[in-house]
Amino acid sequence: MAQRIQARLKELGITLPEAASAVANYVPVAQSGSLLFVSGQLPMADGRVVWTGHVGEELDVEEGREAARLCAVNILAQLAGALDGDLDRVVRVVRLGGFVASAPDFTAQPQVVNGASDLMVEVFGDAGRHARAAVGVNVLPLDAAVEVEGLFEAG
Repeated sequence: MAQRIQARLKELGITLPEAASAVANYVPVAQSGSLLFVSGQLPMADGRVVWTGHVGEELDVEEGREAARLCAVNILAQLAGALDGDLDRVVRVVRLGGFVASAPDFTAQPQVVNGASDLMVEVFGDAGRHARAAVGVNVLPLDAAVEVEGLFEAG
């Protein structure tokens, strides 16, 4: 990684994990021109899903936010892999899409996905501000509580 973003991650106490391999017929990152599309990332650490279940049942909003933040860390790991470790090449975060495994009456998906959005702004500053969707779903792969995908512009 180049200096600016590497230093910021260190300030935040974040060490990027090794980027996870695809578990089905897709690529973790697809690039088209200057745009990088990062496939949905789960709240995984050390090879396992850390946050499972439904937000609003097994998990509360704050736990959901932590799950979304971990998804965002995994997105950054995928980006670092695609950009040869140089996250300073990220020009801006264009869009995040967040999926929250939700209890039937749960409606605070935007607050949950803020865990990912807030991290992007903490890391990239104004270039981290982005368009977004926060969607409630019945179930996610591996019983994950949250999944987040991203679209980035790189130079």
